[in-house]
Amino acid sequence: MAQIIPVAPFDYIVFGGTGDLALRKLLPALYQRDRDGQIPDGARIIGVSRSKLSNEEYAQKAGEWAKKLIPAAEFDAKTWARFAERLSYVGLDVTSSEGWEELAAVVEGSTRIRVFYLATAPDLFGPICRSLEKAGLVSEDSRVVLEKPIGKDLASAKRINQEVGAVFNETQVYRIDHYLGKETVQNLLALRFANSLFEPLWNSSWIDHVQITVAETVGVEGRAGYYDTSGALRDMVQNHLLQLLCLVAMEPPVHFDKDAVRDEKLKVLRALKPMEPEAVLSQTVRGQYKGGAANGAAVPGYIEELGRDSLTESFVAMKLEVENWRWAGVPFYLRTGKRMHQKTSEIVIQFRPVPHSIFPKDSGMVEANRLVVRLQPNEGIRMHLMIKDPGPGGLRLRPAPLDLTFAEAFKVRSPDAYERLLLDVVRGNATLFMRRDEVEAAWTWVEPILEAWQRRSEHPKPYTAGTWGPAASIALIERDGRTWHEEVD
Repeated sequence: MAQIIPVAPFDYIVFGGTGDLALRKLLPALYQRDRDGQIPDGARIIGVSRSKLSNEEYAQKAGEWAKKLIPAAEFDAKTWARFAERLSYVGLDVTSSEGWEELAAVVEGSTRIRVFYLATAPDLFGPICRSLEKAGLVSEDSRVVLEKPIGKDLASAKRINQEVGAVFNETQVYRIDHYLGKETVQNLLALRFANSLFEPLWNSSWIDHVQITVAETVGVEGRAGYYDTSGALRDMVQNHLLQLLCLVAMEPPVHFDKDAVRDEKLKVLRALKPMEPEAVLSQTVRGQYKGGAANGAAVPGYIEELGRDSLTESFVAMKLEVENWRWAGVPFYLRTGKRMHQKTSEIVIQFRPVPHSIFPKDSGMVEANRLVVRLQPNEGIRMHLMIKDPGPGGLRLRPAPLDLTFAEAFKVRSPDAYERLLLDVVRGNATLFMRRDEVEAAWTWVEPILEAWQRRSEHPKPYTAGTWGPAASIALIERDGRTWHEEVD
């Protein structure tokens, strides 16, 4: 059984408190922590948004969303009633200099840890922080949580970091990437550094290549306006996929603490081989979905959902290189997209073939071992090995998986990533959050790709909704004699 460790009393002030992120993710996650007894008496959650709502109306709105999103077996009316008493609301236009005194009246005088969660557009991060300071709400025990994206390019990321850093010390700033809070992502570190089996093999001598896939079946839908100014490279690759790559490729940290882990991730980002314009053309693929079928129903294309023509990509595939001693010559293949064939997030470590097979040809082909770390759905780890097919009549070989599915192995609910990360902020544990230099290093590597795409002004390659992306993404990996791992549940 997991050990439940309560945290110190806190005030969680959520800017964008009536937004999609707060209602769908943040409040349900805090409810689950309350249900497990991890939130102490006196802790408060304060929603802040422009809408004019009473505390009761806000709690009712949150409850309506919670009943839709939280599984019935996990939603307890009595527990929700207790949680709802923690909720309060302040109507405030954060772009105005007026109204901050009402928030100050709610928060001031409290000795609790104070967390400001900015679930808003990134261009509001700086102004909100300045207003918090002006209103006298920033204390030594304050923390600020920044949702991605941190800017849209290197210059805007630096500006946001400078504006936030003028109010909060770097130790008080938590740049959240919810992928780093997933159980399987953290188990990747345990797999590597708590087992003597893998780490000696975790290098170019034994690993042929690495694949990282984050595929979604949904389209842009209600986020079309935001997404069209971002695209898959900014929305997913610059943060989620590069962070996963860092955890796969980083060197063992001296200790498992916030600075040691983030120092090693930063080294990986700085070791990424820069993409020259010619390499961008040959090693990246941009795609945009067109109408097709997803989840058994007809769906519109990206242009139809947006309502106008656009050069924004909904799919990216690329081949990367990490230029250091451990990974020299090992390609990393990344892909992410919307309206894909299947919802899945996984990391595939493809080992090299055995140097020589002792078995006769008619016994079957000996396939190379493969380690698959599944982030979602059905979190788990699967090791593909070669075994003898049971039965008499000669030796026949076939691949078979050693399967560790967390839900089956531990018989416990797998917590949502936000559940861990939200309380890590209260604890002051920044290990699973991005540091300022990490964010800027990621943008430094990504920006030349964006610039090369913009100079060419080509329309992304089309792919039918419900497929695995454009044909060019298949060619990207198959011209190297490899293929994408696609394991259908």
